[in-house]
Amino acid sequence: MNQKQTKISALLITYNEEKHIVSAIKNIEFADEIIVVDGKSTDATVQLLEQFPKVKVISRAFKNFADQRNFAINQAAHQWILFIDADERIPKPLKHELLEAINIKNDVVAYLFKRRFFFNKKVIKYSGLQSDTTYRLFKKESAKYDTSKLVHEQLIVNGKSRVLNNYMLHYCYTSNTDYKRKMEHYATLKAEELHTNGKQATLAHFIFRPVYKFITNYIFRLGFLDGKEGFSICYLSAYGVWYRYKMLKMLNKTKA
Repeated sequence: MNQKQTKISALLITYNEEKHIVSAIKNIEFADEIIVVDGKSTDATVQLLEQFPKVKVISRAFKNFADQRNFAINQAAHQWILFIDADERIPKPLKHELLEAINIKNDVVAYLFKRRFFFNKKVIKYSGLQSDTTYRLFKKESAKYDTSKLVHEQLIVNGKSRVLNNYMLHYCYTSNTDYKRKMEHYATLKAEELHTNGKQATLAHFIFRPVYKFITNYIFRLGFLDGKEGFSICYLSAYGVWYRYKMLKMLNKTKA
């Protein structure tokens, strides 16, 4: 069977991804089309993409993740969409599995990928990340991102889904500073979402929610087994919860 029989549009949304972008593009060169929607990066992301004539780059101001992802989907020419982040990689076993999956005649319209997380070069086995799956392969006409979710965007799938067996690699933790910045960005968008829905920040949100997040991931989801990296991830995830309600409180004051 010809694995390339069914064509794929590979999509990325980027902002200041100069550390990852070259490796990310080389990793998905098997796709028939590669589109990068860049949120007006201020680093060398766009310049680095110029070495790839196959890649179509669209510069578009970032509003939120769901909006940017849906825009990217609308640019795709092919039925099957492979949507990855710049810090994700598809190993050969997963590549072969996904190519086989889209060429099998069945009623599956979307596939979830299991992800294996890395803190620099160390595999993170626990810390609340051990059961992570996310949609990364789907038919264009059967899925859109929920525009009410500004962060941790949710794909709405109209049809049958399945989880692939092989793991995607996720190099999302390069340093505590970078991860803290990422948590603050996500928390700010989540605060905007909560504010839009009329939510208020209370003292309990600042105290109990972060503590609960840390204890759950570090103790009950075995983050302590990931060593110092596990502590950092669990602490910064809890910090992201605290920062979310800090931003919500500010929004409630300024937009009252």
